[in-house]
Amino acid sequence: MIGRVRRVVVSIAASSGGSGALVFDGTTKGGARLRRAVLLVVIAAFALAACAGDDPTNLGRVVGGDVPQNSLNPAGPIAEKVDSLFWLVFWIATVIFVLVSVVLLFGVLRFRERKGKERQVRQLHGNTKLEIAWTIVPAVILAVVTVPTLSVLFDIRTAPTPEDNALEIEVIGHQWWWEFRYPEYGFTTANEMHIPIDRPVYLTLTSVDVIHSFWVPRLAGKRDAVPGRETHILLEADETGTYLGQCAEFCGLAHADMRQRVFAQTPGEFEAWVQAQLQPATLPTEGAALAGWETFQVQCSSCHAIAGTSANAQLAPNLTHFASRTAFAGATLDNTQDHLRQWLRDPSSLKPMTPERNDLAAGRVLGMPDLGLTEPQIEELIAFLETLE
Repeated sequence: MIGRVRRVVVSIAASSGGSGALVFDGTTKGGARLRRAVLLVVIAAFALAACAGDDPTNLGRVVGGDVPQNSLNPAGPIAEKVDSLFWLVFWIATVIFVLVSVVLLFGVLRFRERKGKERQVRQLHGNTKLEIAWTIVPAVILAVVTVPTLSVLFDIRTAPTPEDNALEIEVIGHQWWWEFRYPEYGFTTANEMHIPIDRPVYLTLTSVDVIHSFWVPRLAGKRDAVPGRETHILLEADETGTYLGQCAEFCGLAHADMRQRVFAQTPGEFEAWVQAQLQPATLPTEGAALAGWETFQVQCSSCHAIAGTSANAQLAPNLTHFASRTAFAGATLDNTQDHLRQWLRDPSSLKPMTPERNDLAAGRVLGMPDLGLTEPQIEELIAFLETLE
């Protein structure tokens, strides 16, 4: 069949939405060279895509953290189990791919049609031994893959025992940010999770709107956060550092900008962070910060909460210790004055959102609206937010 192909058509979609066609004769020397060139370009594209995955700058507008999102570089026992399972399946699949490719190439080359030579191919109508073999062998391979897969799935989702001394964190997905509640301590934060190293962390996930998927590649596998349901997953870090993650389930316009940062700390550092989070906000009493607090009460308190104040809404990220966080806007922007200024001036210019669909009465917020703040109000709000340490 391959020898009888006379024409090859490669359709190229134009960026404007039109299309062109590159037509060449597959039997000419030029056509053969072009075929090889197209194949080489495709292979090179896959190779370059694989190389690009280890470049931290591919994370987007803000890098943040110590390393890229690389599940092949586990930093904890849970992630190591997922990594080991991946390599087991990968090498089994590689062996199968090589064997099948060798047999296929042998058949194509050994029995290809040759000019001037005709032969009658012997017809077969079944071979019991072969049929038994290609039924049993795949079944054995599937069993080899299934057993460790189920073992890992149960390990990473099984609730810890009291002896494990696991830290429990409730994870709530919103369009498009993450809420983290620490029921053991009684406080809430957003987009940035702090955990102690060498201690299991048991996450209970849910969502208030659509399905999201929590994923920090270096610490654990993916787990969906489903509205009206609770799902669970374990993670653990065995070295300090900042680990990046993001929503891994398409959830709307700003899906790509729904990220999170996990800070793995020594037990002492984690305890110090907890004690700081337990402190209520200290409100300013004078100057621009006081004016910013007054603006906050009018413009922001219907969505945001600040512990220890009259602002207690839960529709948008809790801002109690906002100034101590490294990022905001779904962990896509570093927490700097310039980013805050642009965010308060025109939030949709930094993150795609649909605030026109917000319905506070129904508890639905789909983005930070343009509040129409004046430049003095923006500077006063920044001054106030910087006091929330």
